[in-house]
Formats: sequence, C-alpha cells, structure tokens
Amino acid sequence: MRITAFLDIPGQDNLTPLARLEKYAFSDNIFNRQIIARGLLDVFRDFSNNEEDFLTVMEIVVRLSEDAEPTVRTELMEQIPPIAIFLQESRPKFPTAFFEYLMPIVVRYLTDVNNQVRKAGQEALLILLEQDLVAQSDIENKVCPILLDLSAPDSDDEYKVEAVNIICKMASMLSRTTVERVLLPRFCELCSDGKLFQVRKICAANFGDICNAVGQEATERLLIPKFFELCSDSVWGMRKACAECFMAVSYTTSPEVRRSKLSPLFISLISDTCRWVRQAAFQSLGPFISTFANPSSAGLYIREDGTLSIRPSPQDVTSNSCQANNNINFMSSSTNVASSSSEQPMEIKRESWTEETSAEVNTVLSVKNLNKDTWEASSDCCTNPAEDLTRLSQGDSVAAGVIEVIKDSNFPGMNSRLQSAEDVFNTFLYWRPPLPDISQDLELLQFKSEKHKDSCSVQCNNCVASSEIKKVLESLQEHIDDPDVQAQVQVLSAALRAAQFDSVSEYETKKIESRGKLQNETTVSDEATISDATCSQVEEDALLSHASQDDISEQSATSILKSADIIPQPLLDQYLSMTDPARAQTVDTEIAKHCAYSLPGVALTLGRQNWHCLKDTYETLASDVQWKVRRTLAFSIHELAVILGDQLTAADLVPIFNGFLKDLDEVRIGVLKHLYDFLKLLHADKRREYLYQLQEFVVTDNSRNWRFRYELAEQLILILELYNPNDVYDYLRHIALTLCSDKVSEVRWISFKLVVAILQKFYANNANALGLNFINELVVRFRHCSKWVGRQAFAFICQAAVQEECMPVDQFVEHLLPSLLSLASDPVPNVRVLLAKALRQTLLEKAYFKSVGNPHLEAAEETVLALQSDRDQDVSFFATIKLKQNNMDNTSIEKQN
Repeated sequence: MRITAFLDIPGQDNLTPLARLEKYAFSDNIFNRQIIARGLLDVFRDFSNNEEDFLTVMEIVVRLSEDAEPTVRTELMEQIPPIAIFLQESRPKFPTAFFEYLMPIVVRYLTDVNNQVRKAGQEALLILLEQDLVAQSDIENKVCPILLDLSAPDSDDEYKVEAVNIICKMASMLSRTTVERVLLPRFCELCSDGKLFQVRKICAANFGDICNAVGQEATERLLIPKFFELCSDSVWGMRKACAECFMAVSYTTSPEVRRSKLSPLFISLISDTCRWVRQAAFQSLGPFISTFANPSSAGLYIREDGTLSIRPSPQDVTSNSCQANNNINFMSSSTNVASSSSEQPMEIKRESWTEETSAEVNTVLSVKNLNKDTWEASSDCCTNPAEDLTRLSQGDSVAAGVIEVIKDSNFPGMNSRLQSAEDVFNTFLYWRPPLPDISQDLELLQFKSEKHKDSCSVQCNNCVASSEIKKVLESLQEHIDDPDVQAQVQVLSAALRAAQFDSVSEYETKKIESRGKLQNETTVSDEATISDATCSQVEEDALLSHASQDDISEQSATSILKSADIIPQPLLDQYLSMTDPARAQTVDTEIAKHCAYSLPGVALTLGRQNWHCLKDTYETLASDVQWKVRRTLAFSIHELAVILGDQLTAADLVPIFNGFLKDLDEVRIGVLKHLYDFLKLLHADKRREYLYQLQEFVVTDNSRNWRFRYELAEQLILILELYNPNDVYDYLRHIALTLCSDKVSEVRWISFKLVVAILQKFYANNANALGLNFINELVVRFRHCSKWVGRQAFAFICQAAVQEECMPVDQFVEHLLPSLLSLASDPVPNVRVLLAKALRQTLLEKAYFKSVGNPHLEAAEETVLALQSDRDQDVSFFATIKLKQNNMDNTSIEKQN
C-alpha cells in the first residue's frame, strides 16, 4: 500500500487529489507534513502524466523544503535520490526538472543549520554522484564552491570537518581534471591544518583515494610532501591513518619514488613510539611490499581475466624476451594474490623496462640453454622483462670483470661515472643471490699484479665475449634516446674495446693457461653451458697497488648484490621479523596472522628465485600454535604453489600441505576448498600419492560439520580429470558411494552428481567395463536399497545421467532403464514422484525416445500412463504436466523429503 494512499480516498473533504496534497503538505500537524515528504516518490508517479500537475507538485516540494521542522526536511532529502532516478527514467517528459528544482535543494541543504539535515544532504549528494545523475558543470559551479567555502580556514569547525569528509568521498567520483584543478589545492591546505586534528585525520584516512583520483604526476609533485608531514604528525592517530593507507599511496607513485622516498618513510612508521602506529604499519607491510611486484620476473603472467598463472613452458620463456605490460590488474583473492579468501584488486604500474634499483652499472647478457630445472629450482638466475639475461654459473663474476676492465682502461669520465654509480638509475636488472667465494680469484689477481709491472689483466672466470657484447649493444640501439640506456651503452662499449685489444703475449698466454687450471678446480653449476670464454685484457698502470685491487673487487661485488635488491632490505627484514614471538608482545597478538595473510604477495614480489628468503618464515608460520595462522596459510597455499612452480612446490610446500591435511577441521577446510587447484600443479606421480589420503577428508572432528563433506564432493567432481579411470574406480568411487549415504540430504544430492561425473569419466575414456561394473553396483546399492531414500537416489541418478548424456543411450536402456521403470510399483510416493519427473521431463524429451519404432518407448509411455492414474496426487501431477523449468533445478521437493 502506498504511503500517500489517503490522497485517493474520494469524498472525504470534496477536494481534488492535488488540492488535498497541498492541504496536507502545509498542515499545522508535523506528522502530516512528514507523511507527504516520505511519500513524494508515489506522488510524482501519480502526477507524472500531466505536465501542469507535475509542475505544481514540484512547486509544493520546493515550498516543503523550506519547512521549519528539521525532521520534515530530513524526510524530504532522503527521497531526493529515488525521485532523481525516476526523473532520469522520465527524462523525455521532464528533461530539466531535476536541475531546476531539486538540485538547488541539495546544494542548500549542505549548509543547513541542522546537523541531521546536512548529513542527509551529504548522503543524497553522494548517491546522486554514484548514479551519475549530476552533470560535471553543476558539480564545479554549484557544489564545489559551497564545499570550498565550508572548508575555508575561517569556517566553522563542524562545517569544515563535514566539508573535508565530503570532498574526500567525492574525489573518486569526479573527473581527474576537476579534482586536480578545483579540489586538490584545498585538500593540500587542509592536510596542514594546524587548528583541527580531526581535519588532518580525515585527510590522512582518505589520502590513498585522493592519490588515485589525481594520478602519479600530481601525487609526486603535490601530495607526497603533504604525506610526509602527516606521517610525522604529533598526533598518533594521523600516523596510524597514514600507515593504513600506505599501500594505496604507493601504487600511485613511480618505482623510484616508492623505493627512495616511501620505503624510508615506512620504516619510520614501523619503528614508531606508539604501539597502535606500529601495529597498523606491520599490517600494511606485506601489502606495501607487494607494490614492488613484477610477476614476469617470477616466471608468471596475467591472464585476460586477471588471474595469475604460470608460464606454459619455461623453455619458451627463456628463448623469448618477456614483454613488459604497462599495467597489470590483479583481481585478493583472492587471491589479492595474497589470499583467495579475501582479495583486493590491485593495479601495479610498471615502467617500460624494469623497476628502479640503487645498484651500480649492471651487465646485460642473453639467456642461453636454460633448462626447466634451472628455471624453477636454481637460485642464481632469473629473467628480465625487457632483455634476455645470461645464465651464470656459481663461480662467475662478470659484472666485476666488466667494471674492472672499464675502470682500469683510463677512459675519460668513466671513473667518475662509477664513483657516482649510486645516483645512476639502471633500466636493466640482473636478479641473483649473493656472490660465491671469490677469494681464489683475488689471490690470483694480486699475484699477477706483483709479477707483471708493465701491464696486467683484469681477471674473471667467464667474462663476456665480444660477440655477446655486440649483440647487447645492437639490441640497445632502438632505445638510445633513453639517458639510462646511453649510460649502459658507454659501459658496454668500453668493455668491447677492452676485449678487442691486441693479442696477448707469450707470458699472457701462460697466465690464461694457469687460469684454466684454476677454473677446473672451481665448482661450476650443472646447468651452465657457457663455454670457456677468452678473458678481456687491458693495459693498466704497473703501479696498481694491492689496496686498489681490493677496492675494485669489493665495488663489483656490491654492484651485483644491489642488483638483487628487488625490495629494500629493511622492509624485508621487518617482514621476516613478524614471526618473532617478541613482536606479538610489543606490537600485536595477531601479527603472525597478518604475516601469513600477505605472504603470497611478498613471495610474488621476490620471485621464485628468492624463495629461500621466505622459506624459513613460511615454515615457522605453518607450525604456529595459533590455528588461525595455519588456516590463513591453508587458504592460500595453492596461490603460492603457482608462484613457486612445481619443483619448489614439491620440495617445500608439499610437506606443509601434508601437515595441513592432518590438522584441525578449521585448517583442513582451507586446503579442501582449493584441493583441485593445488593437485593440478603437482606432477602426476606426486599427485597419485594423494589418492589414498583423500579418504581421510570423509572423517571430520565434528560429524555435524556437513559442509566439509559437501565441499569434498564438489572438489572431487573437479579432481576426476586429474586421474585415470582405473584410479577413479579404485579410490574415488568408494568415497563417492560413502557420501551418497550421508545423513545430510545436501551432501547426498551433490554426491549423486559426483556419481554421474564418475560415469561420464569412464565412458569418455572408453573404460566401458569399469562403467558397467559401477552401474551394477549402483543398481544393487540404490535400486534394491531397503530405505526409500536410496531408491529415490537411484531415480535421480538415472535422470541426471540422461540429462548430462554421460553414457551411450544403448548402455542406459540396457542396464539402467529396466531398473528405473520398476520403481513405478514402489510403495513410497516420494520415489514415484521423482520417477514421474525423470520420465516426463527428461527421458521422453530426448530424441532417442521420440523416434518412431523405438522398442523402449512403449514401456516408458506405459509407465507414465500408470503414474498418471496414481492414487497420490503429487505423482499424478508430475506425470501429467510438463514443466518448463530446468529439471535439474526442480529438486526442492525431494530435498524437503
């Protein structure tokens, strides 16, 4: 019934409905005016057919908006958004009604003297913006000036707080140009408001939304300085709010700003004197680290639907350069790659080459002969998304050799470039773990420096050959405009000239031979296929001291170590410390849970080649005494398996996965929900080991936890494709039949679908003998069951088998149809009801049974005729009528039974 239905009652006061509306709208009784305001939408619908009456109603609304009673104005404002939507639908009739009559009311209520009315006006404005019912011109010319006046320095404190709040919420709904030109200057002023900490707190809480609204350039130019001020605010609430929105701010900045400015700032927050600030910072630490992520360096790629997936072939990835995308959209699950149970969409902006590091000049080489084992298990190689990199053995120190060659060649300006290497932005990265022990190489260099005073050669185990450097230089020519690329070209050109010097003399040849002996004594990784390379040599000053040699070696080692710095080391150290028991006492009792929640995101950022940094932390979390921590890991272990690849998964995750299988039900459910996703990542032999363990899921700590068994049945339907028919028959068949006899009907019904899927598996793989054995078992187990529930289940299985076409028709009519038709004489009406539905809605609708001369059609029709004359009304009803709904969805009656 409409709220204003009393307006339609004839003869009560001899007034027309419009006159009666006006009478009650301006009545002395406040309740009457409230009723009119509350029912305005129905009033507009009633009078929308007549333009004159419609305009009269509009004038009444305008007068009613000036009512002295705040509750009336509040009721009126709450009706503005639905009325605006109605007017938008009726726009051809009243194209300007909203902007001429209602929009001024909304703007006026933003400055109403009553707090409740103002809040109603603010909520209505946000709804109108969300529905895109307000033009951008009206926002700039009518709404924004009001908000700027209310947020002025000399404005009333209460109005200013409300204006700041509405500005922050509006930012994400307006165009970038409007926000940057109109609202951003005022927002920057409010961030420094020294009068009200509430204003600064609102700015800090919504800082990430503002950054996202204005984009990277404005964020780095105007907002980052303000963000630094808020992070050092004297009020701890401001610093806490900044820590909570740190990830959103980081996404909007460039890699160099993220690394050089935001990382030290975050370290200051995580070391704050206030416990609540530290707690918020640690909760945001993992998400902040994930903003450094570059999935291509982890051997992964983003599908079109936004899901993270492993590359189809490591060999293909090795032979072809990884193409860097401009934007990668993650869609928590997740998982937030962080977790499949709660996932926040993320957008990671990547530069056209790679992320920034503070490392010195990196040598770019081409990847060769990198087999699958090396890709996933070796910790000293990785691919760059812009160029191919060379697979180096453990004894290599190529970067050291190149830097030494250049520094010792007396090229103009080259030493100064190396000295200021920390200020150089490198567009090429080579991720690798710390260098192996090169003390033997250093001793050899010192020995040669003392022996040969006229000239010496800078030694390296496997230096870059001239041809390799030429290839790299050729690939850089198309990007020569980039200053950073020019720096790389200068470095590599110097190395090339050094490698092309005059041929070595006799005593230098002896040195090469002695170096070859040393290489034979050095352990080289099995995957290395680089042949013995000739050492690049260059003339240098004979008075090169022992200290200079040590400095060069130390600098080259530092270069490679810094190139592996995917994320700032202090951030990683703080993240790894989250498992420290002392943190639970001084920061947050659930800090380990936050660490576990964000671990997949951190693993994605570091890449599989740096998994060793997180391995111990993951094992510590997996054995945590809090089941909530283990549950969090269980829900995300399948995502981590995608990140690490099959070899690391088998080595490090499978043991933990096995432990989760024996854990509490609260932990096991996390594994079970993504059981198929995890098993499909394993090798076939490893996957087969879990066939017997799947039966353990049937047993739960609490028998009333039926949803656990329901989830098991759903997962088994998916898991069928991972195993051959013999394994399905030997192991999964028993589980399916056990679930079909469950005490809970929901579990039984999903298990019947599992049985049909197993039949389909057998016949799709030409395992007809297994299918026939399974059919015979179904007939014995269900058709001849002493309980009517079993016989009803048999009817449903037959119906589903026909509908899903999981087996040949001739097999069905020979082995299942006679047993199905015999249910017509079952004494329980519920069984006959499902039989009637199976015959009438499914079986007789198939083309096979519609064909003329079908020998089985007559028997089926006779059974249907018998059911139509059944003494039970429900049986006769379903045998007669042919429902249009999908028969697989019409199971509500059976479930109730």
